[in-house]
Amino acid sequence: MTIGYVARRIGVFILIIVVAVSINFIMPRIRSTNPIEQRLYSMAGQGGVYVNQIQDMIKIYNEKFGLDKPLWVQYVNYWNDLFHLDLGKSLAFYPETTTEMIMRAAPWTIGLLTVSTIIAFVLGTVFGALMAWPRTSRIALGLSPLFMTLSAIPYYLLGMLFIYVVAMNWRLLPVGAAYSAGVTLKFNWATALDIGRHALLPGASIVLAGIGSWGLGMRAMMTTVLGEDYLRMADANGLRPRTIFVQYALRNALLPQITSLAISLAVVMSGAVLVEIIFGYPGVGNLLFTAIANNDYFVIQGISLFIILSIGIVLLALDLIYPLIDPRIRYRRG
Repeated sequence: MTIGYVARRIGVFILIIVVAVSINFIMPRIRSTNPIEQRLYSMAGQGGVYVNQIQDMIKIYNEKFGLDKPLWVQYVNYWNDLFHLDLGKSLAFYPETTTEMIMRAAPWTIGLLTVSTIIAFVLGTVFGALMAWPRTSRIALGLSPLFMTLSAIPYYLLGMLFIYVVAMNWRLLPVGAAYSAGVTLKFNWATALDIGRHALLPGASIVLAGIGSWGLGMRAMMTTVLGEDYLRMADANGLRPRTIFVQYALRNALLPQITSLAISLAVVMSGAVLVEIIFGYPGVGNLLFTAIANNDYFVIQGISLFIILSIGIVLLALDLIYPLIDPRIRYRRG
């Protein structure tokens, strides 16, 4: 991997970010309706403001958010605000800033989805590899119908099933939320256990739904490498079956899975919207749903930008570390 390759990949990454941020800026502004005007009229319909005050408030809000300026001025100001981590203020929860809302919701989503995705990836990958390995036990082979069933069930349906059975009928775990009402969040074991209990059901629904997909994908990858010459050579040299399975078959079949895992982790910031809504989990997915419902377009913009940046950064990191994962890859010109 040469310096030129790294420079090119970083250049492509910067170009992608510029294009994505530009699209993120333009899309809400080419709409036919004014989001601030629409929000204020909605508030007037709910008794939040007087109708005769709306035009004055629209003018004040447009000046505050810069929507009365030419588009190119808004674009320059948008980039300037981004460099200062200023994504604007929420229209629905003014004067709270978009950055504050996202930063408050992000740890819950990152904690829940990162742990759940990694657990589902590890379990699904191992079981999927065992399902394809010809020397595996009958127990692993019998897991194939289970994985196919789980891969076809949406995680939000599993979530609703868990709420009904585990939380409401058996009363073993909380129905929803991220922690018990009245609990003050502190860095201690009691708080950690309380948060863990509340995360078990949404996490389990994501893990069980994900295991099937990871397992079937890994089984397909393992099937493609079983007939390779290096496996026959390793077997002819008298290597132990466990060594052949782990060092030769599993390692080579794992590469596409790692790419999928990186992309899955990159979109963590989008949140598991339906699961977070069902369980009342205060993550980014729930925040995005609330922003869409309230036409809070600065928050929608901010979340979209965070998703774009996370995907771009993870894919760049994947491009840079892939030669270390797979020695067969060489980013050099002949």
